[in-house]
Amino acid sequence: MGVSPSESVAAVDRGVGLPIPNGWYAVGVSDEVPPGALVSVRYFGREWVVFRTESGQAAVFAAHCPHLGAHFAYGGSVAGEILRCPFHGWEFATSGECRAIPYAKRIPPNARADTLPTVERNGFIFAWWDDGGREPWYEIREVPEAVDPNWSSPDRYEWTVRAHGQELGENGVDSAHFFHVHGTQNIPLTEATEDGAYRHAFSPIEMKTPRGAVKGGIDSRQSGLGFAATRFTGICETLELAVTTPIDADRVHVRYAFIQPRIDGKEPVGGVAGAIIKDIVKQMNEDVPIWENKSYLPRPTLCDGDGPIADFRRWCEQFYPQAG
Repeated sequence: MGVSPSESVAAVDRGVGLPIPNGWYAVGVSDEVPPGALVSVRYFGREWVVFRTESGQAAVFAAHCPHLGAHFAYGGSVAGEILRCPFHGWEFATSGECRAIPYAKRIPPNARADTLPTVERNGFIFAWWDDGGREPWYEIREVPEAVDPNWSSPDRYEWTVRAHGQELGENGVDSAHFFHVHGTQNIPLTEATEDGAYRHAFSPIEMKTPRGAVKGGIDSRQSGLGFAATRFTGICETLELAVTTPIDADRVHVRYAFIQPRIDGKEPVGGVAGAIIKDIVKQMNEDVPIWENKSYLPRPTLCDGDGPIADFRRWCEQFYPQAG
């Protein structure tokens, strides 16, 4: 499922002005990049290729060969453990090192493709982006349910949103908007703790059912600004794996993957399980036009019922280039 960005005002008019934050970001879905696959993507304001070798290792290269600039995805190929350029047949290992040039007697010492550090976690391929070229300084935490056979296969949705990732992240702590935008019965009160690049937030909720009120909660655990695992408990346990990846400084690619416990070994279909996912997706669709046309205010006028927006922004500062 996809949602196209609506017409919106230019970034300069919206006053975003935030750079692309550093961190781990999903550049692909694991089962959509099988061995031998070579996929062209655009993130962080640049073009990249994502590929998987015969042994199963995923890698992310800058899209253009360092020799004479051919785009790897247009005629290039993955052969065994190497990526072959379509123009002159130069061969590169996943490290970026050139291993062979079919017509040359020696390989230039600086013959390397630009690469991004890459890991696979929770069904996604993540690449490390750092504007200053620093090595990764935190990890994407593993979510056990993502590889548990007792949990369903993922139900996936995606959007391209003309907004900055921090603006989307603020939604989770903006308590008041849940009633005014989504029509929820209660304004959730969130308790949050932070540990470096990790953030844990919990909101107790109460859901009305024909049999009375059911108490539950929304438990969200973030690894940087690119990944969050959110557990919805109460009526039907649901896990949302959410990845938000900057396309450039003013657009993000958002993917949601929902998984739920299997019932007698079978996938949950329809009913309450389906209704929960449908409602979460509905809320996302309601937020998109607001994000795409709002102005980012560095010093907003906040009130006591707005939620910990200022605290969230302070946590985000560590991911920006100036944080060093």
